[in-house]
Amino acid sequence: MAERTAMPKPRPSTTKAGGVSKTKLTAKKATRPSRSIALAITGLEVPVEVRRHRSARRLTLRINQTKRSVVVTVPLRCKIDEAGRFVHRHIDWVRTRLHALPSPITFEDGAIMPLRGADHIVQFVGPRVRGAVVSFEELGSGMPVLAIKGMPEHAARRFRDWLYAEARRDLEARVTYHAARLGLRARRLSVRDQGSRWGSCSTSGMLSFSWRLILAPPIVLDYVAAHEVAHLAEMNHGPRFWALVRKTMPDMDIAKAWLLKNGLALHRYDASEAPKG
Repeated sequence: MAERTAMPKPRPSTTKAGGVSKTKLTAKKATRPSRSIALAITGLEVPVEVRRHRSARRLTLRINQTKRSVVVTVPLRCKIDEAGRFVHRHIDWVRTRLHALPSPITFEDGAIMPLRGADHIVQFVGPRVRGAVVSFEELGSGMPVLAIKGMPEHAARRFRDWLYAEARRDLEARVTYHAARLGLRARRLSVRDQGSRWGSCSTSGMLSFSWRLILAPPIVLDYVAAHEVAHLAEMNHGPRFWALVRKTMPDMDIAKAWLLKNGLALHRYDASEAPKG
């Protein structure tokens, strides 16, 4: 993922070594939560968030694709006005990447969105006495329909919760599979609305995934699950790590190529007010 960095000005005190790197698939060490501050930047109409992080050694700049916002990560002792100047120096870079983001698609009646790699029409069908909250139907056009029952004001939330549940179900199955193949065990799995990662693994064995993986072809979700399971043994991206991923998923290169080419487009689908866990 594209990112701009700059070293902060020298200061009397020092910070711990080890810069923060934002990647789509990461092995994440446990650290204290960052402190966030909203920043107004002349010439930008999107939110700008400054995050102070104890392990940051330099200023970094990235685009949160989900929130369509700018995130500046800075060392704890970096001044806010220094962060503002950093954004201003790279404002053309920020505008270019914001402009490249695909137009958002909200959860509404008639929207077309993928599910497990196949396009579906979203249809709010109103209250129904029988049947599941979300069901599959067919139209004459041939494109499958995701029929969401319930009052219109609740349909988007019901659909969002269903997508999270479907993502969790598929991910739990694939994590269990790959963990058994590699002789590993995950402590917990969560599904979230992650802005810059498809998945992450903590040193305590906690796996976290983006709900948007349910929109991609199954091989892509499978690859991300295998990737994070391998991090349970190797908290890095070295040769031994990739050997583990390939051992449990020989077709990993196909999924990696799809994600590199199409991953950005998955962030256009809006699932605001995501459920926790």
